[in-house]
Amino acid sequence: MQPLALIEELAYQYPTKRGSRPQVALAGISARIEPGVITGLVGPDGAGKTTLLRLLAGLLRPAAGRVSVLGHDMAHEAALAHPYIGYMPQRFGLYEDLSVAENLALFADLHGLTDEARETRVKMLLHFTGLAPFTARLASQLSGGMKQKLGLACALLAKPRVLLLDEPSVGVDPASRRELWGIVQRMLETDKDPQMPMGVVWATSYLDEAERCAKVLLLHEGKLLSAEPPQAFLKPLAGRVFRATVPAAGRRRAVIQALAQPGVLDVLVQGDTLRLVLRANTHPPAPENFGAQDMQPVPPRFEDGFIDRLLAQNAPVAPQPVPPPPPAIVDGAPVIEVHGLVRRFGDFTAVDHASFAIKRGEIFGLLGPNGAGKSTIFRMLCGLLRPSGGSARVAGQDLLTAAAAARARLGYMAQRFSLYGELTVTQNLEFFARVYGLDRKAQRKAVADALVRFELSGAENNLAAALPLGLKQRLSLAASLLHDPQILFLDEPTSGVDPLTRRAFWARIGTLADAGVTVLVTSQFMDEAEYCDRLAIVSTGKIIVTGTPAELRARVRTPALPDPTLEDAFITLVGAPAAVAA
Repeated sequence: MQPLALIEELAYQYPTKRGSRPQVALAGISARIEPGVITGLVGPDGAGKTTLLRLLAGLLRPAAGRVSVLGHDMAHEAALAHPYIGYMPQRFGLYEDLSVAENLALFADLHGLTDEARETRVKMLLHFTGLAPFTARLASQLSGGMKQKLGLACALLAKPRVLLLDEPSVGVDPASRRELWGIVQRMLETDKDPQMPMGVVWATSYLDEAERCAKVLLLHEGKLLSAEPPQAFLKPLAGRVFRATVPAAGRRRAVIQALAQPGVLDVLVQGDTLRLVLRANTHPPAPENFGAQDMQPVPPRFEDGFIDRLLAQNAPVAPQPVPPPPPAIVDGAPVIEVHGLVRRFGDFTAVDHASFAIKRGEIFGLLGPNGAGKSTIFRMLCGLLRPSGGSARVAGQDLLTAAAAARARLGYMAQRFSLYGELTVTQNLEFFARVYGLDRKAQRKAVADALVRFELSGAENNLAAALPLGLKQRLSLAASLLHDPQILFLDEPTSGVDPLTRRAFWARIGTLADAGVTVLVTSQFMDEAEYCDRLAIVSTGKIIVTGTPAELRARVRTPALPDPTLEDAFITLVGAPAAVAA
């Protein structure tokens, strides 16, 4: 069967200012998109994934090479292919003031569907997405997962032959991510055309999703490193992946010690264990060399292969000196205390008598389905929302009587990049130093220290809007720490970033926690939640369980599921996805 899309020596460069070098997004890649299957598209931030999808959709013209979809050259005949392409960009353009039904009707009009085709198609998509009970609800009132399902339904309305999905599951909870995957799988089976079955290109930063694809395209710096089935990524890792048990209190130091061992390529925190990936043709280190109690071989997974393909190209990293143990935090008094916290919006109770406490130097995670109430808790503790009832103390200040004083003692990093894109890196830091009330001498010192501490010195004169996602993330974190806060609030800080960037980010957060900074983080990414010392899961406004990552996994361990992931624990503990969707 002929491929749905053929990519031949494709290159693209983004224009830059006169005198500057063009920004190379794609550099001569070739690949095939096959019908009837899901093709994964992965790579570090800035690798060229979104650019490739835009070229496949006919939204950009190649600088060199050729891309054809359904036999049409997308540089000259894109209009002929467009009726058969469904495209869901990262920020899908739903109309917030229209209902679910009205959004679907609008996109049906745009695709020119007949009344009969519209009725049949909309009915089927509402059933597949579980949105049938919510057709009258405004898009602005949908949870993040429900918005993504509506966006997917709109992209599928015209029964496309090629479906392009640009990170459709970023920012949604694990249950909703599994639902999105299931919807696309069912549509592949339902929309079978013997002559030309639908094919899907799924760009993702969640590598467990890529592992389910029939084939994976791995991009790096605009080049195609690999185009193979996921199993091909695993074969070279046989005998090179180990799980080591470490004391929970010393796991952050154990990561640094393990990475310093000869032959260790990658270390990932998984609760009270570490996952070690070795370089090829090396021997595993002795567990006692990095404070481990034991070490056992485990089967590789796709993320191990992803890291291996990227890092193995580079020369072995020289071992870094292991810092001395951080000073013990002897003050056990809670830095954040929440008792019976309530927040109502009219007749709706978003947070229903939440209670927990967080100690100094602890990394505490708030998890929950979209719309469960965790963001509302987060905003109240930041002093951005006034509680309707209960009590909350942050850094010794009562949020009901001294919210401004509490805010002065915390740093806040928003989920979406919230700095000023038209200002340079240095100008952003200077602005926030003034906002935090630092005097001129303290401003100069804080900005200079931040540029060095967060490795921003080479980009200090670059506009923030033009920075790669990883640098934007470092700049946001640097800005939130200019005034040396006691508490750091992180709102889904690594949503959409690749595993390499995520590891570097959490290494910095671990260092801060060891120095005594208390960290409160919301997250939908379970691998990120593994870095937390303790977790609280929120569902329908209530905290249903708290505990360490290991304790939450232990709660759902059964003979049928002897080694549950944190994602398994999350989905089991919050209940069926349908129960929390409304």
